[in-house]
Amino acid sequence: MPAVVRIKDYRSESRLFYMRVIQAIIFVIILLVILVGRFVYLQIINHDVYAALSKENRVKLVAIPPTRGLIFDRNGILLAESQPSYSLEIISERVINMDKTLEDIANLIDVSDIDIARFFKLKKRRSSFQGIPLRLKMTNAEVAKIAVNQHHMLGVDIVVRLIRHYPQKQHAAHVLGYVGHISEQELDQLDKSDYRGTSHIGKSGIERHYEATLHGRVGMQQVEINARGRVLRKLESVTAQPGNNLYLTIDSKLQHVAEQALGEESGAVVAIAPQTGEVLVFASKPGYDPNLFVDGIDYKTYKAYNESGSRPLYNRALHGRYPPGSTIKPFVALAGLETGIVEHDHSVSCPGYYSLPGDNYRYRCWKERGHGTVNMHKSIVESCDVFYYQLARALKINHLHDYMVLFGFGEKTGVDLLDTRNEPSGLFPSRGWKRQTLGETWYPGETLITGIGQGFILSTPLQLASATATLANHGVRIRPRLVRQIEDMRTGEKIRTPIQRFNVVPKIEEEHWEQVIQAMRDVVHSPTGTARRLNRDIPYSIAGKTGTAQVIGIGQDETYDETKIAKKYRDHALFVAFAPVENPQIAVAVIVENGGSGSSSAAPVAGEVIKAWLVPKIESGELVLGPEISSASPP
Repeated sequence: MPAVVRIKDYRSESRLFYMRVIQAIIFVIILLVILVGRFVYLQIINHDVYAALSKENRVKLVAIPPTRGLIFDRNGILLAESQPSYSLEIISERVINMDKTLEDIANLIDVSDIDIARFFKLKKRRSSFQGIPLRLKMTNAEVAKIAVNQHHMLGVDIVVRLIRHYPQKQHAAHVLGYVGHISEQELDQLDKSDYRGTSHIGKSGIERHYEATLHGRVGMQQVEINARGRVLRKLESVTAQPGNNLYLTIDSKLQHVAEQALGEESGAVVAIAPQTGEVLVFASKPGYDPNLFVDGIDYKTYKAYNESGSRPLYNRALHGRYPPGSTIKPFVALAGLETGIVEHDHSVSCPGYYSLPGDNYRYRCWKERGHGTVNMHKSIVESCDVFYYQLARALKINHLHDYMVLFGFGEKTGVDLLDTRNEPSGLFPSRGWKRQTLGETWYPGETLITGIGQGFILSTPLQLASATATLANHGVRIRPRLVRQIEDMRTGEKIRTPIQRFNVVPKIEEEHWEQVIQAMRDVVHSPTGTARRLNRDIPYSIAGKTGTAQVIGIGQDETYDETKIAKKYRDHALFVAFAPVENPQIAVAVIVENGGSGSSSAAPVAGEVIKAWLVPKIESGELVLGPEISSASPP
């Protein structure tokens, strides 16, 4: 069969072709309209917005960390500074073989496992073009070794950074505290704009309490960057404002005297200028080196600190709570005189013990054979317990509590060392306190032992010093403070911190003040005083009171023998004092843990501190003593 030949319909195909062309042109036109519209939207309508975003992609703000303020003692002795320190950093994108590079570095200088672990931890957080520290605080010899071989190690660089340094090391460590790396928890609580570029923050002590003052204000620098975030050039900058300098109330030399006087004993010394509330000494022993904490203390050292029986990290002056023992007797005597329960010449008989009516239990006096006939004056001079058993029973616990609180017992001092919510308040018990805290009733015998500073009562060395200063001021209670003045680094002006009064103990007869203070004077200057060894060769008079606080109870029929008791169970030794008596310049509280007798262990420490403070002032003519003060002889 012949093939069928189909004739094409050129007209129909031509029409179809032109229709498709028209559709394609329309589609292209629509796309062009959309493109032009988008172009108009981006370049004309929203030009300002996208121009700013474009600039942000090209220009980056880099934080300039401020220089932390310095800390000095009251005489200008440097206690804390920001010191240049060499650190070795690695830029990972420039390193071909990281393991080989780390090995080469370790062959030249010491690199610990902690250093390497910290390096890889930071490496995960930072960009590959940023320097990551491997070794901090390099010595000059180590810097030289790296510098000589640096051309063999791509990506290795030596950078100079400011590191917090405490030149006095353990000296006054518990006052200063230390700075450390900002933790993630702290970072969540901080204003991040204030801490951009800053890696450290105050962790304790003055460094923490005055963080806002010391830190300064961060600066900013505009830099041009490429698509990978690398800095191409610097554009403009706002200079960082350094932190303000602090001048403490602490006298560094006097602090050294207190620390040396404590020797190898664990304890605390706090000295206050009664008229201003300035803390002259704030010593806690043993101490620690705050430099170890700045860039992270190693595990071995921290464990040794934590597990040490002497607890060097524990701030005894602030947090240590101890029974005040007989150091509270002058305050209890004042309460008795002011309420009229006892007169100055009121006497009791001390056979060496006291028993409640109808009870055979004996509350013993420290002097086994007793003190014989004792009036108020003698009860302080020779520290008779029986007198205060009877006086406390007559005062009753609630009245005694209300009176002692006026001097700061059982309350926070408000010292500018840390958030006041974290300062221990001490404890002065009452009926309500025991019922609320322990769910128990108050017993008469507990009132007796409270009257001699035992039982539930607890005080910190700072509270004892503050109460003693209040006594020296005849009832004017001033808030202790550790910062004397703040130096504004922009103007150079030094601004004094104000004196803050807590309160004034309600009106007490001047005669009663004098009677109690004279008795405290005779503790030191009378031949029978418990601290009479302090009055040798001193050109001023001291008013003081010894104290002993039991660590373990002694049974009714047992005798305390220090030589047969392990040191950690021996009594704490305490002493409080102020001098000169008629023009008080210094008030001191001392506790020697497990030191035994306050007269033999704590009083000599206070004596050294008082002497070191007053004698130079007397010799220079700064302090002029009246005839009665300078006599310093028993009346």
